Amino acid sequence: MNGRISGIVVLALIFVIASTLVACGGNNDAAGNGKTLIWGRGADTKSLDPAQVTDGESMKVTKNIYETLVDYKEDNTEVEPALAESWKTSKDKKTWTFKLKKGVKFHDGSDFNADAVVLNFERWMDKKNPYHKGGDFPYYSYMFGGYKGDKGHIIESVNAVDEYTVAFKLKEPQGPFLANLAMPSFSIASPKAIKKDPEGLNKNPVGTGPFKLEKWKKNDTITLTKNEDYWQKGLPKLDKVIFKSMPDNSARFTALQSGEIDIMDGLNPDDAKTVKRNDKLVLHEQQGMNVGYLAFNVSKDTPLKKKKVRQALNHAVNKKAIIKSVYAGLAVPAVNPMPESIWGFNKEINDYPFDLDKAKKLLEEAGYKKGFKLELYAPSDPRPYMPDGRKVAEYIQSDWKKIGVDLKIVSYDWQTYLEKTGKGEHEAALLGWSGDNGDPDNFLYVLLDKDNTRTPDAGNISFYKSDRLHDKLIKAQRSTDREERTKLYEEAQEIIKEDAPWVPLVHSTPGIATQSYVKGKFTHPINNDKLVKVDIQK
Repeated sequence: MNGRISGIVVLALIFVIASTLVACGGNNDAAGNGKTLIWGRGADTKSLDPAQVTDGESMKVTKNIYETLVDYKEDNTEVEPALAESWKTSKDKKTWTFKLKKGVKFHDGSDFNADAVVLNFERWMDKKNPYHKGGDFPYYSYMFGGYKGDKGHIIESVNAVDEYTVAFKLKEPQGPFLANLAMPSFSIASPKAIKKDPEGLNKNPVGTGPFKLEKWKKNDTITLTKNEDYWQKGLPKLDKVIFKSMPDNSARFTALQSGEIDIMDGLNPDDAKTVKRNDKLVLHEQQGMNVGYLAFNVSKDTPLKKKKVRQALNHAVNKKAIIKSVYAGLAVPAVNPMPESIWGFNKEINDYPFDLDKAKKLLEEAGYKKGFKLELYAPSDPRPYMPDGRKVAEYIQSDWKKIGVDLKIVSYDWQTYLEKTGKGEHEAALLGWSGDNGDPDNFLYVLLDKDNTRTPDAGNISFYKSDRLHDKLIKAQRSTDREERTKLYEEAQEIIKEDAPWVPLVHSTPGIATQSYVKGKFTHPINNDKLVKVDIQK
C-alpha cells in the first residue's frame, strides 16, 4: 500500500474487521455453520471464471470451486489424475485420450461428462463459439498457441468418444500439454451454467469442486460454503471459507495476531521473524517458483527501444540491496526469467553486475549521455513475488537518478494495473509471475514470446518480439524429448539475456502465516491455495 498507515488508522481498521466478520477466525459460529476459516489477503478477486484471469487473487478462490482433468501431486509438479482417472497418448504424441470419473456432479446438480469437457474447450478456443463471452481467455492463448484459426494454435479438435471418454487431437506434439491441462485456468465449468449465462460465470461460478460460492461483497469478502455432494467422500473438512481483502500487510498481520483471521499471505518479510517466535502461529515458507521483474515496453517510442539502453539499466539495479531492505533476505537475485528450481535453467549465464559507471558508458554509447525521463508503473498491492512494489521502485529510482534517468513512479489499484499493463499503456512496469506448471514453457513462452503480445491481456508486457527466440521456444514446445527441450531453453535464455527486455529482479520465498490450530499443507512449488484437506483442530 502506498504510504504508511498511522497507528490510529490501523486500530480503527482492526475494529471494523472485528465488527463485520460473522465469527471470530476458526470458531464455530453461533448460527451453527461449523468450522469457518478466514483468509486475509492483499486484494480482491478480479473474476470467478478461472478461464478469464491470470491473477493469483482470482485463482486463489476458483481453485476451491472448480477442478481440472488432471492435477499436480501434493509435493511436486508431477501430474496425477483428477476429474480424469486415466489417460493414454498415441505413438506420435498427437492424440491424448482421457477416461473420466463417473458420478461427479456440478454444483447445479448436472452431470460431469465428456460433453462438458468438449463444451468448455470449444468455448475457450473458438472466438466464433456462441459461449466465447465474458472477455478473452488469455491463458488458453498463452498455453495453446492462440485460438482456433491462429497459425500457432496447437489443438485441432476435442471430441467425446463416449459419455466418459474424451480425445484431444493436436496438430503437433506439445511437450507441456499434460502439465498445461493441470493449470486452474482449464477447470471445467457446468455446461448448464455456460449455456444459461456465459458472462455470468464471472460472478456466479459453477464447478465440481469442494466449495460453492455463497456470496461476494466486492473489495471486502468472498464466502464459500461446503459442497455437501462433493465426490471425494469425507472432504472438505471445513464448512465455510471467507476470503477477506485487507490491502495493508501490517494491518493484516495485526489481525492474524489478534485472532481475527486464521491465515494470511503477503507477509512482510520482517514479520516472518515475529511469526517464528510466536508459538500460536506457524510460518509456511513457499518454494520460490516465481520471478519478480521490471519489464521494458519496447513497443513505445522511448529510449528503451535501444538494446544498449536496456543493458545499461540492467547494470543500474542493485538487487542485493533491494532483497536486503524490501525482502528481509527472503529472496535471491534473479539472473534469468525463471528460477533455478525449473529444469532447463541456464547456469552458465552471468547476471549484469551492479555497475553505475558501466551503465553511464552504455547510455552514452546509445546517445543518452544526459539521460532521459521515464515512467515506471509500480504495483500498490502486495504480491508474493513483490511485497512492496512502491519501495522496490523507489530503490530503482534512486540509483537510476545517478546515471541521469529521471524516473516517475505511478501506481494503480491491482485490477486497473493488470488491465493497463495488459494493454501496453506503460513505458516500464514492475510485475511478476508465479509458475503454474513447473515447465520452462510457462515462464519463457508465456512471458517473453511474440505470440503473447496480444492485447488486451498480453502475457509479454515488454512487447518484445524476437523471431530467433520464437523459433527456439516453438521447437522446444513441440518436442517431447527432455534433453532436446533443455538445450533449446538454455539457448533461449542466452538470447533473452543479450536483448535485455527485462530486468529479472528476484525469486522470492514468500511466507504464509497461519494460526497453529489450522492444519494442512501450505507449501508447494506452485502456490498451494487448495483448501480441500485443510482442517481446524482446536
